[in-house]
Amino acid sequence: MWIEVIISVPQQHTEALSDALMETGALSVAVEDEWADTDAEQPLYGEPGLEPSTNAWAQSRLVVLIEPETDVDEMLHAACEALALEVPAYTTRKVEAQDWVRLTQSQFEPISITDNLWIVPTWHEAHEQDNRINLRLDPGLAFGTGSHPTTRLCLQWLAAELPKNSTVLDYGCGSGILAIAAKKLGAGDVLGTDIDEQAVQSAVDNALANETSAHFVLPDAMPSGTHYDVVVANILSNPLKILAPALVGYVAQGGHLVLSGILECQTDELIAAYAPYLKMHVWRTDDGWICLTGQKPVSV
Repeated sequence: MWIEVIISVPQQHTEALSDALMETGALSVAVEDEWADTDAEQPLYGEPGLEPSTNAWAQSRLVVLIEPETDVDEMLHAACEALALEVPAYTTRKVEAQDWVRLTQSQFEPISITDNLWIVPTWHEAHEQDNRINLRLDPGLAFGTGSHPTTRLCLQWLAAELPKNSTVLDYGCGSGILAIAAKKLGAGDVLGTDIDEQAVQSAVDNALANETSAHFVLPDAMPSGTHYDVVVANILSNPLKILAPALVGYVAQGGHLVLSGILECQTDELIAAYAPYLKMHVWRTDDGWICLTGQKPVSV
């Protein structure tokens, strides 16, 4: 059993008090919106180049996990004394011991992308049926397990539109799920790249687990001057705008560019960002997210 200590903290003290509590005995500190699920709830999110101007909510709730023998008053006094703050009021609640591995696994069931394309965690049995493709993938540090609409959209495009034996570039590969799926769906040479070394290693491991020959490298190791029949990038809108000339440059004549990580409200600005290079259109939407596609003309 553990104990959770719940404290209400104003924005300006959230980060410093969280750090101080970790120094004085807390096992972990989670920061939540004090007004979550009310009319005063404050969205707080961002993406590269569009980060929020504050790093906490106007009024935050700290959920502090401690050992049952920890003296809460002593811990709080020590943390607040170091910051010259008054000791805040708090409440506590018990956290019963559980099989956390089994609990986590129970939250990830097989995911149906199409009738014949499934994502199956390794702790579930994969149903071997005619024409069914099972991607064996566990949640991990790298983004992309198929549960998010942007990943589903890209996978659905690959399942429906990928030309057989086409070369594929998965730009910002994360877990490697799109590259691996492309290979299993009949692509030829497949390359994935990501700026995160851990993501590249995760993608390599996932490709081996799925017995596919997709390759993954850091951007510096990408072959120069290579063009691909399909370039897919599931990132975020701001990086996608910045990368527009580079991504279009990777697409072979007659090839396809597939983009996701884009909210419906960002559709027009993304289409406009790519207009000087390639005509893009909405292929499909899913729960407020979109997939944009475009085909590079063949020079006469």
